[in-house]
Amino acid sequence: MAVAMASCSLGVNLNSNCSLKKPLAIPLQTGATVQGSFGFGSKSFFIVQKGRLLSSSTSTTPQASSATAVEGGKPDGIQSETDKIPIPKVIIDQDSDPNATVVEITFGDRLGALLDTMSALRNLGLNVVKANVYLDSSGKHNKFAITRADTGRKVEDPELLEAIRLTIINNLIEYHPESSSQLAMGAAFGIVPPPEQVDVDVATHISISDDGPNRSLLYVESADRPGLLVDLVKTVTDIDVAVESGEFDTEGLLAKAKFHVSYRGKPLIKPLQQVLANSLRYYLRRPMTEEGSF
Repeated sequence: MAVAMASCSLGVNLNSNCSLKKPLAIPLQTGATVQGSFGFGSKSFFIVQKGRLLSSSTSTTPQASSATAVEGGKPDGIQSETDKIPIPKVIIDQDSDPNATVVEITFGDRLGALLDTMSALRNLGLNVVKANVYLDSSGKHNKFAITRADTGRKVEDPELLEAIRLTIINNLIEYHPESSSQLAMGAAFGIVPPPEQVDVDVATHISISDDGPNRSLLYVESADRPGLLVDLVKTVTDIDVAVESGEFDTEGLLAKAKFHVSYRGKPLIKPLQQVLANSLRYYLRRPMTEEGSF
């Protein structure tokens, strides 16, 4: 796959073609500049940092007040206060469809048609070209194939991909407030925060292996946080490694990324693999410091 280079920076507003109907309640880090792939395009994309935060009132297992409030999910009285809260999952897949970005959302059997989520994605300047639902032992899976409205192509901008992820999580917390206890974003913006924080040192796993004659497969697992997808791509491309495509999964408090990477059209040699792994470990394990603290 040809690698398209990108140069984009985080800001505080979406451009006029991609304005949010509802501002994101979850901010991204500012000041990062991405130069690299995922098949990414070059148009800058800015993330809304302000917006209505969710209520700070607390309860044991919050329930939505009506069927409408859960985007067509279970109405009141069907799920009990003692139901075990499932692990929310949001998958952004750049591999399975050459013409569209595939998004999959799972939250046990609690999700409905997700019409509000589809509307929020359209407000990011996207088209939902295909949607389907399937059931398995883990619950109901809602899958969307989305493209950019301006080009009709799959999403290749890492900041727009992160905005898609945060928009979905934002809607999930808003319409299913009980999910906040299972999501890293719930610590700051949910009704019920996670009962404990993930130990980054324990949760971080990085592996790199050959993936054919022209590329390698990079796997990263770590504690989730806003802006993580963008920052991972920046960390990789800062050492001139190209990210060609991949998949980024949010599973509860964890994030799992699989990136197809290459160096000048070849797999990464062992010394470069070590440099990349060390760079990612340093980034993922370093303490997060507020800019205003200096």
